[in-house]
Formats: sequence, structure tokens, C-alpha cells
Amino acid sequence: MYVPEHFAVPDVDKIHDLIRANPFGMLLTHGSAGLDANHLPFELETGATTALHAHVARANTLWQDVKDGDEVLVVFRAGDAYISPNWYPSKHELHKQVPTWNYMVAHAHGRITVRDDERYVRGVVARLTRTHEATQPKPWKMTDSKAEYIDTLLKAIVGIQVEVTRLVGKYKLSQNKERRDIEGAGEGVMAQGGAKIGAAMLACANEKKS
Repeated sequence: MYVPEHFAVPDVDKIHDLIRANPFGMLLTHGSAGLDANHLPFELETGATTALHAHVARANTLWQDVKDGDEVLVVFRAGDAYISPNWYPSKHELHKQVPTWNYMVAHAHGRITVRDDERYVRGVVARLTRTHEATQPKPWKMTDSKAEYIDTLLKAIVGIQVEVTRLVGKYKLSQNKERRDIEGAGEGVMAQGGAKIGAAMLACANEKKS
């Protein structure tokens, strides 16, 4: 990924936050059948090592197409928005602005391992469920269903682990523009319903004030 210095995210914790807030990633592999992309919810593990955990349907040939240790890439997106040059105050004075697209992404490079064991799969499913059911009035639990039913479903999926070797973050939020242009474009994005990108742009504008 091309990352100019003013769009780079050197803070690893910020990249971790982006992944946790936007855990539905795109797993890119290059196995025996060629390039492939699978869209999966991931659990991020940090500590002595950094890893991503997910699962796929046993019917998905991904887990048979790759070999343990193969290099893979997982892409996480936190939002994007079209930027009209009309939102830049300087455009109306100098007429030297053009359209662009802003976005926030994280790329996790790593090595994949297929985890075809019930204990691993059960743990991944339990943790993903606990995380994403937390906001529900009455969170669903695996124990809400009969054990036999859950056991059958777990046999139909295969675990995927990615040992992360490199993290790259990019926040393209018009940081290379004047403060007033960042602010104008941020307000334009907000008016179009792009709250996430718009708010991030306005935060960048505020940082330029100091």
C-alpha cells in the first residue's frame, strides 16, 4: 500500500483500535488455486505476539488451498468518502483543487495457519459471540442452544489463525491541506452522511489549530 508520510499511522495502538472497531476484514490469499479473497469477522489478539483469529465454513476450499506458513494479507476498512473540491474554501479563491477520496484502513501482513481442531474453533466462536453480542439487551450465548446442535455446527467450520508480522495503517483525511480546507471538506462529508470520516477530518483540523 502506498502511504505518504502525512497519511501514515505510526501508532500501533491506533491500528489495533481500528481493527477492533472494524473487525470484518478481507483475507487475501495466494494458494494453489491462485488469488482469493474471503470476508470474515476477526478477533485481534495482542501481547507477546499479535494474531488474528477467524473461522470459515468447512465447505470453503480456502483452508485446503493454503499451506501453513503461507503469507497472507488482511485488510480492515474504517470508512471512506468522496471529497468534492467545492468543499475547500481555497478552491473558490485559487481554483487549484481537484476531487479525491478519503479513507481509513489497516493492512495486517502475516502467516496463516489452519486450525482444524474443535477446541480452537469453539474458543474463537465463543469469543466472537461474546464481543459482538455485548451490546444486545439480552446477549445470545452458545449455551442458549442445545449442546448437540452447537457441536454439529462446530464440526462444519474450520479455524484460521494469522500470525501478524507487519501492520500498516493509513488515514487519508486531507492532512496535506490547509486547516480551513480540511474543516470545510470534513463538514461537507458530514452533511453527506459520512459521520465517521467527517468526524475524523474535523479532528485533524482541530489538531492543526494548535
